[in-house]
Amino acid sequence: MPVLDLKGITKEYKLGKTVVRALRGLDLGVEEGEVIAIMGPSGSGKSTLMHIVGALDTPTGGTAFLDGQDLQQLKERQLVALRGKKVGFVFQTFNLIQTLSAQRNVELPMIFQGIRKGERARRARELLTKVGLADRVKHKPNELSGGERQRVAMARALANDPEIILADEPTGNLDTESGTPVLELLKRLSVEDGKTVIIVTHDPDAAAIADRIVRLRDGAVCEEVDCV
Repeated sequence: MPVLDLKGITKEYKLGKTVVRALRGLDLGVEEGEVIAIMGPSGSGKSTLMHIVGALDTPTGGTAFLDGQDLQQLKERQLVALRGKKVGFVFQTFNLIQTLSAQRNVELPMIFQGIRKGERARRARELLTKVGLADRVKHKPNELSGGERQRVAMARALANDPEIILADEPTGNLDTESGTPVLELLKRLSVEDGKTVIIVTHDPDAAAIADRIVRLRDGAVCEEVDCV
């Protein structure tokens, strides 16, 4: 079974008496170790799809399996546990805690998994070294460049060794020079570590590292392009 298997996915929201159909019969399968770029215009359903892929929300209809688990059959606490272990999130705005060092930011997800203090610190330093920030472990976010902050965020996303890295516009706040190392790292996570990487992006440079580009329009997949 694919690590992600979505079939006939619909998602509806009620805004007063109006029903908004964000996803309309969407089908998507993603294999382990793939790098997928999700693209499409505003309103195409990218954000809604990201929430379902990340177990932040459940569909209205269709079937959605993440790592073999049916999202619609899980209670909220089970969804929390699933995304805490299986999905690592990377956001456009980094979402780092400004008062904490890079190391402490990376440690945060491990606290919620009950990992002991010494092991948290060891793994955080190891991950910061992996993303090229061994000399920045004690620095706070305001002492780092944008590219460095995003790499701290990526180390944090890897804290609990998830199978899926879900990156929402990871280069959206970065110039080309800062964004290139971030994209190279995302690609290496797939090639070297076997991570499944799903990138939601408008950036053609980000899409260029993907094995496959999935384009959305009006809440459904309108095109899939193999890039290898």
